[in-house]
Amino acid sequence: MTINLSPETVRLLLVLAATVAAHYLARRGLQQAEKVAAHTENLWDDSLIAAARKPLPLLIWVGGISFALHLLHRQTDEQLLEYVAPVRSIAIVVCISWFLLKLIREVADNMVAARVRAGGHVDRTTVDGLGKVARISVFVVAAMAVMQTLGFSLSGVLAFGGMGGIAVGFAAKDLLANFFGAVMIHLDRPFNVGDAVRSPDKNIEGWVEQIGWRQTIIRSPDKTPLYVPNSLFTSIVVENPSRMSHRRIRETIGLRYEDIGRMENIVEEVRTMLDQHPEIDNEQPSFVAFDQFADSSINFVIQAFSKTTELKQFHAIKQEILLQVAAIIARNGADFAFPTRTVLLQQTPA
Repeated sequence: MTINLSPETVRLLLVLAATVAAHYLARRGLQQAEKVAAHTENLWDDSLIAAARKPLPLLIWVGGISFALHLLHRQTDEQLLEYVAPVRSIAIVVCISWFLLKLIREVADNMVAARVRAGGHVDRTTVDGLGKVARISVFVVAAMAVMQTLGFSLSGVLAFGGMGGIAVGFAAKDLLANFFGAVMIHLDRPFNVGDAVRSPDKNIEGWVEQIGWRQTIIRSPDKTPLYVPNSLFTSIVVENPSRMSHRRIRETIGLRYEDIGRMENIVEEVRTMLDQHPEIDNEQPSFVAFDQFADSSINFVIQAFSKTTELKQFHAIKQEILLQVAAIIARNGADFAFPTRTVLLQQTPA
């Protein structure tokens, strides 16, 4: 039995067969390329392959099916098939945008992972900020390409956007303020993701978990998330203890008034102890000095700066220093003062 196929049908079958073959070859090629890239240290080849794994096969099917439908349109003159060309253009824009978005994410993740493996510092704030800007750019360009494909005049759209921008600005001024606040955070970088921050102006304290375009998420010391609008950071003072170079030890010690003769020796021994302590930075302004005649005590003040900024280690060093100060006071036969009051009773002669 002989089957007679028209030339148009043969062309359609050939196009579909070529599409299937191209899809198979593309998948096999990506698999082989992924194996080769796994043995290299270049981040871009891994990112390109991972980003193209799904968009490339889809792009092949879009091209094959659209070409087959074009041949079918020439054969049948079906009016519905006239929309194949714009749909194909939109699908190509979507595939390319999908690839670029995946590429941006893969490059960011691979860069962070590579720095972590190398033991280097990862500036997650800058990586996230650049990634967000790149994704917004892709969305804007893709939207303009789709509108151009659908027949919209970009000059008219831009002109309408310019006139409507004023109305949108007034309607969404808070949203825009938060957006530009996020831009200033990424440019000035007063803090990064993972930093401990606090504001003396507002009741804000905790660790930065995420810097978004509208708000920043801060985890408070009691593990409660704080959602802070980005515009607030343009008008308040923000302290970043994560960037301190040293931590300060400053204590006032009160002795009894009868220990005034021992004060000089105690101060000198405490000063020597601080100078010889391995965790105290002697290049910073440290001192020990008799400071005040108080109501119930004579006070001397201690100021020193630790080399570490890690809070747990700092408190361990401070505890050790205070215990040594207590031992020096006891060794000199002195003692700490407690609030006392002396009452003088004067008896009048009869």
